Amino acid sequence: MNLEKEKLTKHLHFTKSQWILLAGILFIAATIRSPLTSVGPIIGSIREQLHISNSLAGFLTTIPLLAFAIVSPFAPRLTKRFGLAPTLFYSLLILMVGILLRSEGSSNLLLLGTFLIGVGIAFANVLLPSLLKLSFPLHIGLMTGLYSVSMNISATLASGIAVPIANETSYGWQGALGIWGIITFIAIIVWIPQIRVKREIEKEINKTMKVQVTIPLWKSPVAWFVTFFMGLQSFLFYTTSSWMPVVLQDSGMSDEAAGWMLSLVQFSQLPMVFIIPVIADKVRNQKGLVVTVFTCYVIGYGGVLFGSESLTALWMIFIGLAGGAAFGLSMMFFTLRSRTPEEAASLSGMAQSVGYLLAAVGPVLFGYLHDWTGSWTVPLYVFLFIALLLFISGLGAGKDRLLFPNEKAL
Repeated sequence: MNLEKEKLTKHLHFTKSQWILLAGILFIAATIRSPLTSVGPIIGSIREQLHISNSLAGFLTTIPLLAFAIVSPFAPRLTKRFGLAPTLFYSLLILMVGILLRSEGSSNLLLLGTFLIGVGIAFANVLLPSLLKLSFPLHIGLMTGLYSVSMNISATLASGIAVPIANETSYGWQGALGIWGIITFIAIIVWIPQIRVKREIEKEINKTMKVQVTIPLWKSPVAWFVTFFMGLQSFLFYTTSSWMPVVLQDSGMSDEAAGWMLSLVQFSQLPMVFIIPVIADKVRNQKGLVVTVFTCYVIGYGGVLFGSESLTALWMIFIGLAGGAAFGLSMMFFTLRSRTPEEAASLSGMAQSVGYLLAAVGPVLFGYLHDWTGSWTVPLYVFLFIALLLFISGLGAGKDRLLFPNEKAL
């Protein structure tokens, strides 16, 4: 495998074309979460101006997750037909159309645009790990860290500027949502040169590294460990984002302070989404990193449940550190546990399909348990239970082994 990687690097020196490729990846990464995180802070304005119900407004955050779950398994198949780079290009076009439709000011177009945004992002979610394995086989950890940082910075920025744009400019909530079409348009322009270049590289990959796979992916225990790790960390991220501010408000914290606590969670993720992939790429197995993730989750959620309210900021930091590390690890597992870019894409598709179904269930389950019990105690215990399941699946995913250890490259 090392020899094969060395052959691949002749295409991948950090020349001008490689910097353009990296720029394209970072711009694509910047489009993955920002169209989603810009909705939450201004959901009230959207609901009031369009006269939609609370249920329908809440459904806006669920639609993309359902789109992820539906579309993710099909991304690798379409990639085989059209090529990796062209498929990413088409997904950016779909994302751009979705952003424009969502910003038109109509409730029907809002729903349709939100679904198209989910479809476009789903392809990028699945294919970026495969692209990194294809293009930077000797720098997977570093590149995963860079694109994760780009994704999280844009997500944090989107949630921060949404309210000022909606309330303090003439563009309103439509402008707060539509502004992310600019980043998507830049990503489209930057990505155009990659379509022909990446097709040539993919052809050579297919000639030099073919893998005979006779076992369906869903029969691989490793694939299921990675899938559950991905799904459970998504469950924790989206449920925390949806409900933690409400939990803190009910404990006596002001709305503004609770919002800042969620921002603190997002900011705390940034160092970990960069550092963890780099470390994961250099160690033999990642079980020690899984232990670190679990420990941070227990301190964070345990602190909210049992600790002092005066240390809430500290608990949020630990939740953010854990979430950033868990996300970085889940992205790395797609490449570390696979032998080829095609396997990485297939594993990513399977893991993200199941994962986002779990993520969609999380906020609903959390709210239901609160309504059923009348308090936040039981729902908060669910966070700790999910963290334990994440730990168990992470130990399985973190072992130094491949999806199909008995299959050999031809």
